[in-house]
Amino acid sequence: MAIQNPWGAPYGGPPIPPPAIPAKDLRPRRIWYLVAALLALVLVGAGTAFLVVTVKDTLHSVDTARSFSSGDSRTFSFVKGESKAIYVSQSGKGHVECRIPEMRSGSMTQPDSSFRITVGSRTWDRVFEVKPGSSGDYALTCTSELPAEFALGDKPRVGATFGGIAAAIGCFITAFATAVTIIVVTAVRRSRHRRRLAAAWAPPQQWGPQPPGRAY
Repeated sequence: MAIQNPWGAPYGGPPIPPPAIPAKDLRPRRIWYLVAALLALVLVGAGTAFLVVTVKDTLHSVDTARSFSSGDSRTFSFVKGESKAIYVSQSGKGHVECRIPEMRSGSMTQPDSSFRITVGSRTWDRVFEVKPGSSGDYALTCTSELPAEFALGDKPRVGATFGGIAAAIGCFITAFATAVTIIVVTAVRRSRHRRRLAAAWAPPQQWGPQPPGRAY
């Protein structure tokens, strides 16, 4: 003869399994997992865009399509107050000289810091900066002790470059942190909700006679 225990199952019989809670009844809904994934994708996409634009702007800062060899000259258009940079690509540390005869003295200066960029198979070093006092077309002539190629380009914007990279990294970190936070919080709250529903849906306790041979 089976004897009823205080938890509703006969002594010697299998325990009553907990009630099955349908996943659709749990809160928060599982759609928050999708929200986390979509938000992460958006932030990763934004970070990638920041990185691509930054790299693209940096690579295009040197006008390699209009480069010229050492000893030659090329005419460029300058805008008053808009700084430009002169870059050289050579195999060593040859002494470099550049001049723009028609531009007023002091317009060309040598920067205090170095800046190097690799475009394709060539490495370009900034050697001079030019800030014209008037707009117009000016002939630029450059020479080097070594075989070299020269090109005009934009003045390096180091702050903007680092800012773009920092923004990209920030987007990647935010994407990871946000997705993990939403997933963890959703999973924990659904687990707690499952336990509350299981307790509410559990069968009422049934108290039966004590099993023989046990004293209380």
